[in-house]
Amino acid sequence: MPITETNIDPDALTLQIVADFTVPVARLWDAYTDPRQIERFWGPPEWPATFTRHDAFVGGLSKYRMTGPDGSSSAGYWQWTAVDPQRSFEVRDGFAGEDGEPKTEMPSMSMVFEFAETALGSRLTTTTSFDSLEQLEELKSMGMVEGTTAAMGQIDAVLEDLATFAHELPTASQLVGDTQVRVSRVVRGSVEQVWQAHTDPELLRRWQLGPDGWSMPVCEYGAEVGSALRTEWRDDASGEQFGFVGTVLESQPPTRLVTTERMISPADPEGADSPETTNELTLTAVSGGTLVVYLITYPSAEVREMVLQTGMVAGMEDGYARLESAVL
Repeated sequence: MPITETNIDPDALTLQIVADFTVPVARLWDAYTDPRQIERFWGPPEWPATFTRHDAFVGGLSKYRMTGPDGSSSAGYWQWTAVDPQRSFEVRDGFAGEDGEPKTEMPSMSMVFEFAETALGSRLTTTTSFDSLEQLEELKSMGMVEGTTAAMGQIDAVLEDLATFAHELPTASQLVGDTQVRVSRVVRGSVEQVWQAHTDPELLRRWQLGPDGWSMPVCEYGAEVGSALRTEWRDDASGEQFGFVGTVLESQPPTRLVTTERMISPADPEGADSPETTNELTLTAVSGGTLVVYLITYPSAEVREMVLQTGMVAGMEDGYARLESAVL
């Protein structure tokens, strides 16, 4: 159990938890800023969490849902208010509705996570500040201390699991809920470099080439909200063509880009008959480079399965391997 101290101060309206670890600060920081890792310990063992969004930058938002053994669920959010990389971050933590959006009428609290080096590794001090004594007592009565203690008891296993999150692993996918998939890979390069590679048409032409023998004659891309996107590929031997069109819905350079996407073909040049997806790209600095996370939302589970069976994830891995070797 990493927790070494727990203090409740009714006068200061704070709950402080101190935990010590035998890993470097960088490793502990990655565990908290990587959605694949934090969801393995944020909820108590019987209430595991799933993060559908996790922005480790000021102004960002995290969305998570904890699911109980009976199938019931409880959703929450973080609003990121301060970030000092590998030193500290501060969030506003609160309850969310079924749609994942913050429920502002419910109590929320400020949480500060402070990371420090120690002789044996690292120390994490988490200070939760409440708005009133009533709020502190209410959340305490709801089992907040016990739940946090149980959740943090899982961190050591995540920190020891170096293989699952190694930066040299290929692109991997994880089903989320009924209609989403999360695709992740650590790419060698800075967040700024990886962002540029995903939004600059000239760079995209160099690594998003599709299968061998294919070219990208059309690449209209950008990161401005409202921008129309269009990419087209062609088999130079057979002349076969396909592509995608979409629109930029949200842009927070260099960390987050949300777009729509529909598949197009010569017979359907605007994708009118193609199901539309929403693609949320998030870039996070981690040890070894930049964690690239795509959360893709499909109109149905059937469409999700159909797309995954096309070899989409393997194709993305080919592209990222080319990105590292030819662009970064």
